[in-house]
Amino acid sequence: MVQSLTPASLPPSLSRYDLRLGIDTGGTYTDAVLVNNADHVVAGVKALTTHSDLAVGIGSALARLPRSELGSVVLVSLSTTLATNAVVEGRGAPVGLILAGYSSAQAERAHLEQIVRDGHLLLLDGSHDATGSESAPLDLDTARTAVFEWKSKVSAIGVSAIFGVRNPSHEIALREMIRAHTNLPITCGHELASSLDAPRRAVTVAINASLIPFISKLIGSVQEILGDLSIGAPLMVVKGDGSLVRAEIALQRPVETVISGPAASVIGACHLSRSQTAIIADMGGTTTDIAIVTDGQPDISDQAALIGDWRPMVETIRVLSVGLGGDSEARFKGGRGLALGPRRVVPMSLLGHEYPTVLADLEAQLSAPPTLRSNRFALQLHVDQSQLTQMSQLEREVWQRLAEGPLEMETLSQENRQQAKAIAALVRKGIAIYSGFTPSDAAHVLQHADHWSKNSAELAAKIWAKQMRHVYGWGTFQPGDAKAPSRVVHDMVIRQIMNNLVSACLSVGGNDEHPTELRRISEILTSWLTTTKNAKPKLFSVHFQKDRKLIAVGA
Repeated sequence: MVQSLTPASLPPSLSRYDLRLGIDTGGTYTDAVLVNNADHVVAGVKALTTHSDLAVGIGSALARLPRSELGSVVLVSLSTTLATNAVVEGRGAPVGLILAGYSSAQAERAHLEQIVRDGHLLLLDGSHDATGSESAPLDLDTARTAVFEWKSKVSAIGVSAIFGVRNPSHEIALREMIRAHTNLPITCGHELASSLDAPRRAVTVAINASLIPFISKLIGSVQEILGDLSIGAPLMVVKGDGSLVRAEIALQRPVETVISGPAASVIGACHLSRSQTAIIADMGGTTTDIAIVTDGQPDISDQAALIGDWRPMVETIRVLSVGLGGDSEARFKGGRGLALGPRRVVPMSLLGHEYPTVLADLEAQLSAPPTLRSNRFALQLHVDQSQLTQMSQLEREVWQRLAEGPLEMETLSQENRQQAKAIAALVRKGIAIYSGFTPSDAAHVLQHADHWSKNSAELAAKIWAKQMRHVYGWGTFQPGDAKAPSRVVHDMVIRQIMNNLVSACLSVGGNDEHPTELRRISEILTSWLTTTKNAKPKLFSVHFQKDRKLIAVGA
């Protein structure tokens, strides 16, 4: 699906020379825009991101740009939310993480077992002291044995040593050994950060290693398409601080591209709105990103990037990035009732738009008793070579089935329970994805959006309402009513965005060192601000600064 953002180009005199091509690949859409040297948009298009093959979505977007103008492109700028989304959703490729001199307590406190996902973690003897003097020799033999065992099971290897920023010799020795025995990408802590916080540096190393396959695939796809279009301009990637770096550097340090998409949005929103003092809220398919700009300058810090539960040691624009977007799954969450995200699913309206045959399946689901798997179809997402080689025979079989189109999970679980379990394993590994009821579907039902299948959205809303009532015992929706459940989800999106706006504003000035407490205060304050029913007059009021605009992007 491609939508045109600018129906007519500007006159040739405004668009002929020194064009810049901007490409943004998000969780849902890929955007491409041509801008001339007067900062006028010459043309812009939007296409669905194709996760199984990024080149398809990127190619669809670039193919719609005026071919006659592409020869004048002197710079290509690439921004993306794929890195941020991967961290927020806990998807990254499996990595091997070697930590020299770290204690098990440090690894546990930093949750490093969790961040390597299906990869491997090795705590190794060998360390330096704060002055850079060796305090224990490096156990290179144990590391070599581990690397031989891992090399067909991981996509990259990360190395971090205690006080490696004071003396990187252990990290360098490990890197040279790994290079001698594998062709895997290697990330070393001293190459990414210079601070002494070793556990956080290890987190940064692990994230960087896990993102290398994502960014390599994206940059490779863009370079291939630029070559096909005879665009020889240099390819630059937006970093998390809003600056540009050559693609070759981004391939080595992809962790610096986290917050890349939001950083580009912040800079673009300020430029287009001509606002110097603003709160910018950018809602995409997977995340909502909120930034504060004062006197034309966003706050930049190596403590600023809080992405999901992780705070990598990279310098970025201070952005609150939360797992709330148009593709966030509306789900039951025990005693707290409903929750949105952080898991991204394929909206039912998009599923029906791309695969119209699922409408019959949804009609059948609506007529049948609801289950835990109502509205749930499985689709291919993307796969790394190391993940392919580690697939079981059963996982390979279902992967091939998914290549033919979405699979309805309720039917599959009844016909072949083992294949259903295999698909669940692929989803946990981040190489397949489920469908589900989302804010995008609610928007289609309520006629706030019409770009995908409204019929699928309405059927999904009715099915979801039945599931909430009869499976989870939540809600009092009338049978056949699609609007009431959609309003609940829509209102919840608004409430969560308001909560995050309050949280982002409270965190200004470095008040985000205790995220749990900050989240609780934000929820209480948002509830107090939004309670109007039967409320007595409040004795005091809370306001944003009068000269500070709220700029909404995306959604």
